[in-house]
Amino acid sequence: MDISDKDKQLISLLRDNARLSVSEIARRLSVSRTAAQMRLEKLERNGVIDGYTVRLSSGFLKSQVRALVMIKSPPANRSRIEKALAEIPQLTSLYSISGVFDLSAMISAGSVEELDDVIDEIGRIEGVVDTMSSIILSSKIDR
Repeated sequence: MDISDKDKQLISLLRDNARLSVSEIARRLSVSRTAAQMRLEKLERNGVIDGYTVRLSSGFLKSQVRALVMIKSPPANRSRIEKALAEIPQLTSLYSISGVFDLSAMISAGSVEELDDVIDEIGRIEGVVDTMSSIILSSKIDR
């Protein structure tokens, strides 16, 4: 679906603050409230906007230890492994990737010990052949 420059601006506003009122969106886009509401509904209806979420504060995120965990597994085990990974509450996102590893999981834990336990838990999932972890030191861009 093609989206207009105004739609892109609307998406950018919502990325910054998904709780903006339609009136505030309209004001910032220099359009009527009705026009802003219609744009928003169109983006939702066409699947461009799939939902709204919470963005955690930088203060909270700084208290977390985060890591990217690369996971190697044969394709035959992938769906079962993905279901097992989905049960881990510290896993915030999971990506299918190309290269030596097959999956990349973002893990966020309250301590190094908790992170270590989660990485061990991932390694024990039946069908996981290998893992490689990289601790995230800081975020440079997070949209």
